Amino acid sequence: NPYILATLLFGLGLGTTITFASSHWLLAWMGLEINTLAIIPLMAQHHHPRAVEATTKYFLTQATAAAMLLFASTTNAWLTGQWDIQQMSHPFPLTLITLALALKIGLAPMHTWLPEVLQGLDLTTGLVLSTWQKLAPFALLLQIQNVNPTILVTLGLASTLVGGWGGLNQTQLRKVLAYSSIAHLGWMILILQYSPSLTLLALLTYFVMTFSTFLVFKLNKSTSINALAISWTKAPILTSLTPLVLLSLGGLPPLTGFMPKWLILQELAKQDLAPLATLAALSALLSLYFYLRISYAMTLTMSPNNLTGTTPWRFSSPQLTLPLAIATTTTISLL
Repeated sequence: NPYILATLLFGLGLGTTITFASSHWLLAWMGLEINTLAIIPLMAQHHHPRAVEATTKYFLTQATAAAMLLFASTTNAWLTGQWDIQQMSHPFPLTLITLALALKIGLAPMHTWLPEVLQGLDLTTGLVLSTWQKLAPFALLLQIQNVNPTILVTLGLASTLVGGWGGLNQTQLRKVLAYSSIAHLGWMILILQYSPSLTLLALLTYFVMTFSTFLVFKLNKSTSINALAISWTKAPILTSLTPLVLLSLGGLPPLTGFMPKWLILQELAKQDLAPLATLAALSALLSLYFYLRISYAMTLTMSPNNLTGTTPWRFSSPQLTLPLAIATTTTISLL
């Protein structure tokens, strides 16, 4: 029903906006809660057992994270007597809130729900989950001051490594994208305390790249690497573009995805954190491997078992074409 869909999308926007605009922990929590409740019907809309399972998992993790956040902010009010987001001073609620937000966006080691949930959704809802749902928790993470740096660095490094190792083993594209998301979030958290503007830049480029990747997969109607291998008959031009989009996600120069990684490594080196920068760069190689594998399946091999006569050469999807064109161009040539 379009009216219900409009209401739910409005709720999604409203929840994020409330969290953006709040300086009081209760209001921020309320925004996050509205956000979660608005996306749950969108996730379960296909009534497929996997979709329902994914929705349940998502609901439980988000409810746990929201409860942790509420508990931490109440504890902070109890200990220091104020609710202001930017005035956090006590280490205990600070740590708890950081962990709650990490659980909300799926940072390692609280990441295990993300690949499972994303695998159960269709590509459009998966795109919303991978991009829009990260905004509100990130707004809060950017606002809380003086977090213990060790926590953020541990979360960031663990996420880049888990995002690299986890994706190697996957044949399902949505799980690969979930691990890719974990790795990218790790890079953002790594630099959060030294340069928040770089975190925002990385978040923005990640959004653009993920948007174009999801749209490409949606246009090809492919959810596994095997399906991509026969997609060159469906859209030959798109198939030649896709590896560039994927390598941009992996962070290869001269594509857009290289820019945030470059600047983050530079900033880490400036902060005398050369070992950390080295580890992060090496973990990016792991991610690069599975993007390369998908590119290889798409463009460097010809599938033996599909008859060209039976596959659709052209299929028109006018509502996808313009966003796809804009997103892929941005992903490939913004550096």
